[in-house]
Amino acid sequence: MSTHVTAPGHIEITETLLRLYVFLTQFLDRCQNDALRQSFPEADLQAHFSSTREKVREILSVNPVVKGKVETECDRVLALGASCLKTGDKQAAILEANRERAILQNKMIALSDLLAVFRAS
Repeated sequence: MSTHVTAPGHIEITETLLRLYVFLTQFLDRCQNDALRQSFPEADLQAHFSSTREKVREILSVNPVVKGKVETECDRVLALGASCLKTGDKQAAILEANRERAILQNKMIALSDLLAVFRAS
């Protein structure tokens, strides 16, 4: 008996990318807001983010260019969040985090709309 593994469908790909961008946005929000950081355990967020990021890596392995772009974006957001938490020039880091959050928000809106279209067809 052979096991047949199918490639993820459009809906699963879109859902996974959307989930990744939601986690990245939540990460930036948590870096700027102590109440948010305390409302959901960091270990749980990191576990969900790590598993989603790994799934995205697997899905995007068919396209190294897009995979590289997403990896670069994840690394940039994580570094930005870390700089927001440092005691140095927080104002500059917060302004950059807000700019990055707006970009992530636009991607989430586009992916959410695309997901709605895929689900409706």
